[in-house]
Amino acid sequence: MAESAIAIGIVVGLILGLTGAGGSVLAVPLLMAGLGWPLTQAVPVALLAVSAAAALGTWVAWRGGIVRYRAALLMALVGLLLAPLGLWTAEQLPSAQLALMFSALLAVVAVRMLHQAWQAPQETIVLQGSELHEAADSKPPTCQISTETGRIVWTQPCLWVVAATGAVTGFLSGLMGVGGGFVIVPALRAVTGLSIHAAVATSLMTIALTSLGTVGLSLLRGQAMPWDTALPFMLAALAGMAAGRWLAPRLAGPLLQQGFAVLMLLVAAGMLTHSVGGF
Repeated sequence: MAESAIAIGIVVGLILGLTGAGGSVLAVPLLMAGLGWPLTQAVPVALLAVSAAAALGTWVAWRGGIVRYRAALLMALVGLLLAPLGLWTAEQLPSAQLALMFSALLAVVAVRMLHQAWQAPQETIVLQGSELHEAADSKPPTCQISTETGRIVWTQPCLWVVAATGAVTGFLSGLMGVGGGFVIVPALRAVTGLSIHAAVATSLMTIALTSLGTVGLSLLRGQAMPWDTALPFMLAALAGMAAGRWLAPRLAGPLLQQGFAVLMLLVAAGMLTHSVGGF
């Protein structure tokens, strides 16, 4: 079983390193398919690896000074308040229904990634050096960015919208074991003036904190953690992410993101077929 976990971890980390965000959403279905686990058993193991990989990405981005840590801390704090609700909801739902919901989530994320690759191909390259300089939108964002410090200018509307993003992320983390980058990154891009690089970096810090906190909450609720499988999976994901970051400048781009989106659609179709058979 450990060998399968290592192979799955490398794949998850590699995808996360290549795409910058979204690869973690495949951790749960791959663990379910590769190890024969139910979704509720795969969630804490996936979150442990996602947290470690996101922490690595945060550390790298922190050196570039593009992590907006106040926003990340706010989203993580609110997310951890909602994570128990997600965990409780997952315990109340049948496994087949959870798998059906997860397959729908995968499909939504995949379609969004395809749309991004077609409409904004420059934003699919999120791991390369400098930030993109983008034209200002005609409508000012809810959260303004200080021209002097590059930090978010906090107002009450900005506070509420960032907190709401954290709430959705925390609930999904507890319910389905996903990091939530596919929620955080577009939300930050929509409500702030952050570049794609800063949004991804801030998302990674939020994911690291929220995922690790959700693992802790899961353990406190009595969920068993198969450490003999979880630790090799986590280390393999870190190795895969390091390799993915090295490959990203050479491979990352619209075609890669489109291929990843198609893979997610195939996984979603497989989970849909399995969940329908489970009803």
